[in-house]
Amino acid sequence: MRRAYHPSFARDNRARGQRIAVVWITVKKTRVTYDTVRRIALELPQAEESTSYGTPAVKVKGKLFVRLHQDLDKIVVKVPFDGRDELMAGDPETYFITDHYRDYPWVLVSLARVHTDALADLLRAAHREASREKKRRV
Repeated sequence: MRRAYHPSFARDNRARGQRIAVVWITVKKTRVTYDTVRRIALELPQAEESTSYGTPAVKVKGKLFVRLHQDLDKIVVKVPFDGRDELMAGDPETYFITDHYRDYPWVLVSLARVHTDALADLLRAAHREASREKKRRV
């Protein structure tokens, strides 16, 4: 059993964008693999298997929302900058970035440390983010 950081994504009606509520839960750790990620991600609407940078990935409407990192021990997940900062502040051993991702809305997630429930919430939020239609300039 260990204490796990569980990000719970919710719509903040007072402001535009995503808000993350931080919850600490006590959990029995189960091993998370890319197969776990793949199974959860493919349950989401219009999710399809693909590749990105030579690694397995899942996209929605052709837009990437999660992929296996080339080091094979972590995943790369689409997340808004404010959500990413909150995740990293809450559990920097599980959620982190490298210099490469500093200017991009992505977070690295350690498969060895993330809890399945937190992963499912994170993937649902990433799916929503990637599903959004870009607003056209008029």
